[in-house]
Amino acid sequence: MTKVNKPGGLETTTFKLVKDKSYQDFITANADVDAWLKKQPGFQSRHIAQQRDGTIIDVLTWDSERDGNTAMHRLMSELADSPVHDIIDQGTVSWNMYPIYHQIRNAE
Repeated sequence: MTKVNKPGGLETTTFKLVKDKSYQDFITANADVDAWLKKQPGFQSRHIAQQRDGTIIDVLTWDSERDGNTAMHRLMSELADSPVHDIIDQGTVSWNMYPIYHQIRNAE
């Protein structure tokens, strides 16, 4: 019998920052979010990038979609006072969670 692993979760969020804030301001404002994420069940990694038009792309990987969904809902209540929320243009936020069916890793 072949063991089938449950799919992981890929969380993607895109958004713009409020006009007077920079990419570096966003990274700095995420200090509490980063520390919180490291303690969440199923958290694997976070990658933040920026498109040429200024759109931020925030990608997280989770052990499962459930882990990612649970953490996102908890983050919104547990970190409601985080400074990161004040520098995101909330009207531009697009959040999605996808199952990961295939991944490769560089051998270490």
